[in-house]
Amino acid sequence: MNFNIEKKSGDIVVGIDEVGRGTLAGPVVAVAVYIKISLWNKFIKKYPDIIMIDDSKKISKKIREKIYKILINIVPFGVGAASVKEIEEKNILQASLIAMERAYNSLKINADFVIVDGINIPKISTKVKAIKNGDNKSISIASASIIAKVIRDNLMKKLSNKYPDFFWNKNSGYGTKLHIDKIKLLGITPHHRKSFKPIIKMLE
Repeated sequence: MNFNIEKKSGDIVVGIDEVGRGTLAGPVVAVAVYIKISLWNKFIKKYPDIIMIDDSKKISKKIREKIYKILINIVPFGVGAASVKEIEEKNILQASLIAMERAYNSLKINADFVIVDGINIPKISTKVKAIKNGDNKSISIASASIIAKVIRDNLMKKLSNKYPDFFWNKNSGYGTKLHIDKIKLLGITPHHRKSFKPIIKMLE
């Protein structure tokens, strides 16, 4: 993975990705990252593990958390989220775009260009390009995906302390068989997305 997309796009290029679109519980979380390319080789010499940066879904939890700890100390990033209530009211696509917009605003950097993972563009006051499978093509987007994934997983772990029966500390709110079985047995919590098909079917 390289900075080819960033180099073609401008001097200050921000990458954005979100996680949690397909889960049955919890918010959707987005992160915006700005990497100063001229510093990258210096970062690699000091933190060689960042060579393993990739789409957060492709790397192990151990490596993801290791890279996350490095990234949050070397690159500026902003975090945005959309709540379950917003997901229910606006739909998951719109909620994801809102989370991306909030992540960019939270970063507080005026970018020349913003690249986002996917095919839809959030409302951001600069040039924006959506890149399908961007987390496999851009280090900035992949870094955003790693930070977003760890932040959201940690949030779901905290929620799991209050609702231990659903094992969100392990499934992060995704529709595993055990999670679905527990919903059938115990019903839903305020953090479950009632508009999602598996839950709609269970509530009928």
